[in-house]
Amino acid sequence: MNPLVRRRPVRGLAAAAGLVALALTTGCLSDDATEVEGGSLAEGVSLEGASLTVGSKEFTEQLILCHITSLALRSAGAEVTEQCGLQGSNATRAALTSGDIDVYWEYTGTAWINFLQHTDPINDAEELYQATAEEDLAKNQIRWLDPAPANNTYAVIVKRTTAEELGVETLSDYANLVNTDPANGSFCTGNEFASRNDGLPGLQEAYGFEIPRAHLATLADGAIYNAVANNNPCNFGMAAATDGRIRALDLITLDDDKQFFPVYNPAPTIRNEVYEAHPDIAQILNTIAAALTDEALQELNGRVDIDGEEPVDVAEDWLKSQGFIGG
Repeated sequence: MNPLVRRRPVRGLAAAAGLVALALTTGCLSDDATEVEGGSLAEGVSLEGASLTVGSKEFTEQLILCHITSLALRSAGAEVTEQCGLQGSNATRAALTSGDIDVYWEYTGTAWINFLQHTDPINDAEELYQATAEEDLAKNQIRWLDPAPANNTYAVIVKRTTAEELGVETLSDYANLVNTDPANGSFCTGNEFASRNDGLPGLQEAYGFEIPRAHLATLADGAIYNAVANNNPCNFGMAAATDGRIRALDLITLDDDKQFFPVYNPAPTIRNEVYEAHPDIAQILNTIAAALTDEALQELNGRVDIDGEEPVDVAEDWLKSQGFIGG
């Protein structure tokens, strides 16, 4: 679950399953027969004869990943129907388990906590991925392909020049700043982050600091990026780590040197029967996953959220720039 999804109430999976039909009608349904020229992803593989449905949740990053996946699979010969933009994590997951879609990108932390119902997080990214993948396959016949190195979790952001002036690179540095110079450690938070155990309360406990009320501002989540960029009313703030505004506004994320924040690596999840029928899907999507760093997703998200480009155009341009598809 990434921070964008966390702001929605979590409903039971049974309720989500009952809403799959409604969710599908609100998603972006596309059955695009346009051919995609093969690139490096199509070398040595073939999806000729495969008919696949690709889904996603409704926020920017997921829409981009949906189109990236669709174009990539089509470049190897598959016929693809898109269900981009389904409403929320639970309904999208239910669409996968019910067979309404065949593949979508999910986040390791979301599956471990929401779908597999574990209350204790696993902070090591590889350990979390392996545990999630093994249990989901065994219990639900959902196969996880390789995770991307990107981690769309909570983060603390600061303007690059401010970080340099204050000598802050890590969250431990920030804790020291708050304890010695709280005015320069001023912080902007969203309402939910301010009360979550994996948000500000837990962060302060883990790193041993407490922001004075006079230097703590509560804003709408989306307003925090500009507030930090303008140092008004805060020098630091909460963020979603792969949000495009971080890169666009020349902000940086502080290193979580105590690994407090849970891990949310995106990875393609696919119904196992579909994977077994078309195992070449793994080679195609694993190659894409390896290229999706925090910086890459920040840039792609920013092109949509800041520059106003269409997710499908951003997806196609990125695939071409990597040589993954032709054109």
